[in-house]
Amino acid sequence: MTDAHETYFERLVDEDALAAYLEGELGPVERYSVSHHQEGHSNETLFVTWGERELVIRRPPPGEVADTAHDVLREHRVMDALQGTDVPLPETLLACEDHDVIGSDFYVMERVAGDVLREEEPERFVDHREAVGYELVDSLVAIHEVDPRDVGLSEFGRPAGYTDRQVERWDDQIEWATEVTAEEREVPTLRKVGDWLEANRPSSHPHTLVHGDYKLDNVLFAPGTPPDLVAVFDWEMSTLGDPFADLGWMLSYWRDPKDPEPAIPELTARFMERDGYPTREGLVARYEERLGIEFEHERFYRTLAVYKLAALGEMFFRRYLEGNSDDPMYPKMRDRVPALAERARRMIEGEEPL
Repeated sequence: MTDAHETYFERLVDEDALAAYLEGELGPVERYSVSHHQEGHSNETLFVTWGERELVIRRPPPGEVADTAHDVLREHRVMDALQGTDVPLPETLLACEDHDVIGSDFYVMERVAGDVLREEEPERFVDHREAVGYELVDSLVAIHEVDPRDVGLSEFGRPAGYTDRQVERWDDQIEWATEVTAEEREVPTLRKVGDWLEANRPSSHPHTLVHGDYKLDNVLFAPGTPPDLVAVFDWEMSTLGDPFADLGWMLSYWRDPKDPEPAIPELTARFMERDGYPTREGLVARYEERLGIEFEHERFYRTLAVYKLAALGEMFFRRYLEGNSDDPMYPKMRDRVPALAERARRMIEGEEPL
């Protein structure tokens, strides 16, 4: 571990205090270790060996964050409520609001074995490519089919007006980020995209539980074949709202062979461009068939997804400029956010179709 990573790790966790907390909740053990999982780019993930158990801790990043972002206790609440439903999830164990333990809210869950598909497909999936896409869609449908009243989430959000608030929220997040980032460089196309979204919001939408960050690298497939999606992660944006926002977000990460070069190549998997994977149109057809509704206003929802991604990138860039992250991706947002704004423009103009 380099000096910089060691310093950042020390900001993430007090290992002695965490050990005392876990011992009080789970009992004493002889084996204990903590490591920082650096694949994510939002909330921080720690892997913990506690005796014979493998655990995962989720906590927000250190330093100032935008209002409502990185709410790990909200993430825990929805995952805990969905235990026992058709939504595939890790088992939740503990939630802690005591900042004396590791300096922030956090929660603990069991670690699930398997693969997250980020840069490449597992060799065992080569003959099951269609199933990978369909498993992804089917698990999203399982989320959207949950009756919030049945799982104690009827007050988890305000589904009416959700899409309007999404446009406003990501406008606000960009404004928060640009308080700092505008001193480095400006992205005028983002404002034009925001104006288009404001003018083209759907007048109505279905009301369901939504994940808020549903995409291929936020799910895990069990070992073996055929592909079996066994866990959905990263629920910090979940609420009651518009299911089409989830679908548009998922589609924004799914590549077709006809697509231009990605705006963020470092974070873009391209293996689904290969023969055998469903196209975006195929994923939408599967979703519509399984849920029994039509995906209307697809251009709006896909553009909203890219606008959201640009907002997140700008927030990451602010955190980098303020010294509140050691993530090597964050400084690259200087150029990647303008590229995302251009991608959103292409969607608006019909140059990057479904």
